[in-house]
Amino acid sequence: MNFFLKLLLSSVAVIVVSYLLPGVSVDGFLTAFIAAIVLSLLNVTIKPLLIVFTIPLTVFTFGIFLLVINALMIMLADSIMPGFQVDGFWWALIFSLLLSLVNALLADLSGNNRQK
Repeated sequence: MNFFLKLLLSSVAVIVVSYLLPGVSVDGFLTAFIAAIVLSLLNVTIKPLLIVFTIPLTVFTFGIFLLVINALMIMLADSIMPGFQVDGFWWALIFSLLLSLVNALLADLSGNNRQK
């Protein structure tokens, strides 16, 4: 149930951020929900491999290269999904930063991160 709540919150975050950014478009809530699922699957499978392969570059840039990896995950989700469109690398980078911020705010407001 907790995972489903996180997906719903991520879907809302995708819609909110897509309204804020002109370079990102989402067709509707169902598309945002599928985008949240695709992004979570990419973050669980491909992102760790990219992080391992780019450890020297990540260390050299003091971790800033991880932002590039996040933007690449957004762009990969864009290429996989119809109805979810990001207009370029810079929009993907801004989208990933705002998505993280809105996800954190929604999780905090929902009480989903509270310790039991």
